[in-house]
Amino acid sequence: MSKDKQKQGVSPEQEMELTLDELVRRGARQVIQQAIEAELAELLSSCGNVTTLNGRQAVVRNGYLPEREVLTAAGPIAVKVPKVRDRSGSGIKFNSNIVPPYIRKSPRVSSALPWLYLKGISTGDMGEALRVLLGEDAKGLSANV
Repeated sequence: MSKDKQKQGVSPEQEMELTLDELVRRGARQVIQQAIEAELAELLSSCGNVTTLNGRQAVVRNGYLPEREVLTAAGPIAVKVPKVRDRSGSGIKFNSNIVPPYIRKSPRVSSALPWLYLKGISTGDMGEALRVLLGEDAKGLSANV
């Protein structure tokens, strides 16, 4: 889906015109964002009793890191990872386990790319590499397809 559609919002009529892949990517993005927010909520609740000398909560939300795309088996997914501020100086940071810092490809895709290179796209022996990327859904796919 183009970035223009994301910014404008999509009406129900336009929603019907979306392709299956776009719907999968949109759903994946929502699930990833919810999981990251749950990770952050867990960190904030575990640090809830840490306060500054003034009695204010020491670990608080502080916006988001710049949005970045992560290449997954469902395609590129835009992800926003939240930031936290530690006012106590104890060095508490938020790093998501789902989308670690600097990651640009999911581990599944990263492990399949060398395999695709070694097998060679022109050899026609891509079934195993496609199964790594797409799982059992790759049954009907071949180099020709």
